[in-house]
Amino acid sequence: MSKTEVVVYENPDLLAAAAAARLVTRIVDVQAAKGSASVVLTGGGTGIAILRELRDSSARDAIDWSRLDLYWGDERFVPADSDDRNEKQAREALLDHVPLDPKRVHAMAPSDGEFGDDVDAAAAAYAEVLAANDAAFDIMLLGLGGEGHTASIFPDSPAVHEKERSVVAVRDCPKPPPTRISLTLPAIRRAQDIWLVTGGDAKADAVAQALAGAGEVEIPVAGARGSRRTLWLLDRGSASKLTKVYQPPTTG
Repeated sequence: MSKTEVVVYENPDLLAAAAAARLVTRIVDVQAAKGSASVVLTGGGTGIAILRELRDSSARDAIDWSRLDLYWGDERFVPADSDDRNEKQAREALLDHVPLDPKRVHAMAPSDGEFGDDVDAAAAAYAEVLAANDAAFDIMLLGLGGEGHTASIFPDSPAVHEKERSVVAVRDCPKPPPTRISLTLPAIRRAQDIWLVTGGDAKADAVAQALAGAGEVEIPVAGARGSRRTLWLLDRGSASKLTKVYQPPTTG
């Protein structure tokens, strides 16, 4: 039975630092147990802050970076050199600073890549990557928006209703850029551990609704559940409307 846990940190900086420390420990544990680990990265302010904290941590060298597969939960369908790309932000924050195996970094195609501006072909190609690697992710990092979206799955959108495909093209997103590629909820739920990391008062309503059992069509993040564990890592602002009081830990 999958379990859900909530941990609240005092502020966004402590949240990012603690999540980075947790990530090192979990990756090392998975690698010790089965030889390699797979992690799904997220963008956004908190997601990239976690990667920066990991880059600057001396504990990062405990990870065998050559035995780590990296994927993305979603991507903005923009040119490869665009600052909007989650991949570019992740590379600048961490990936270009550690000895990864390039063949194990599985980025989604940009809009000026091999599929050109055909976002459907790019999404289908990423689904093939997941299938070829039999990707059942060990750890998936996800953020969420104030209206409850996660990855690029927005409320009552075609993506949130998808039941068969693992990856879809997303058009007309309510926040820019409008065209994206996203994992679907069925693919997300294949992850062993899902970590939902977010901070700020603007996220408080969505956090409270999701944890209170809201439907995934209206609040898509409510449908993001790990097969083993779902861990919510929050700061005081994003946790401010929870009816249950969660005490912050004394350590990360």
